[in-house]
Amino acid sequence: MFEVTAAPAQKVLDCAPARDPNAYAALVREIGEDGASEVRAVFWSETCARLQLFRTLSREQHQARIAREAHSLKSAAGTFGYARLAALALRLEKSVETLHDTELGDLLDLMDAAYAAARAQERDARA
Repeated sequence: MFEVTAAPAQKVLDCAPARDPNAYAALVREIGEDGASEVRAVFWSETCARLQLFRTLSREQHQARIAREAHSLKSAAGTFGYARLAALALRLEKSVETLHDTELGDLLDLMDAAYAAARAQERDARA
């Protein structure tokens, strides 16, 4: 088993860039360019769907599911080096029980923005 030390969430949220290119490079070394590319495509698709899902679920009725989905998003985003998105997903996972509707909406807006920033940075890196 290995230990992971996470940076404080606010520090990660305040820092740029939206993605760590070294994380994807490590994945390429592990599974090859084709495999990493396929997995990343699935990540983008699933993340887009997950972000939309968060907006349809009632926090009062679906706390456990929101926390579970946020945990999955946090892990996947971390795998690809999207630290900002991972930190926001962790915040959602840990605070879903105590968030008010306005706070939840604000957090989801931040997650959408982090996703968009990561996608834009990804496109810029390929150009």
